[in-house]
Amino acid sequence: MNSIKVKIIRIGNSKGIRLSKSLIEQYNMKEEVFLEAKKDSIVIRPVANPRADWEKSFEKMRLRGDDVLLDEGTELESEWDQAEWQW
Repeated sequence: MNSIKVKIIRIGNSKGIRLSKSLIEQYNMKEEVFLEAKKDSIVIRPVANPRADWEKSFEKMRLRGDDVLLDEGTELESEWDQAEWQW
């Protein structure tokens, strides 16, 4: 494991550390990170994009024919909609 010694610096009324651009790019860190406090260390992890692989998943669904509407062909209006609702 590589170790880098950095200084703790003043940031307003708080203190912090600077991360090098190369570390930020290497670990794909964006605007936020997760900090995890352990017994004798602090782990900094990038926040994963929860929708990162959606495009690939949608393409797989399309190829399998799984991208159809589940309620297609069903009557969505109720009796109330027909009798009471006015546009």
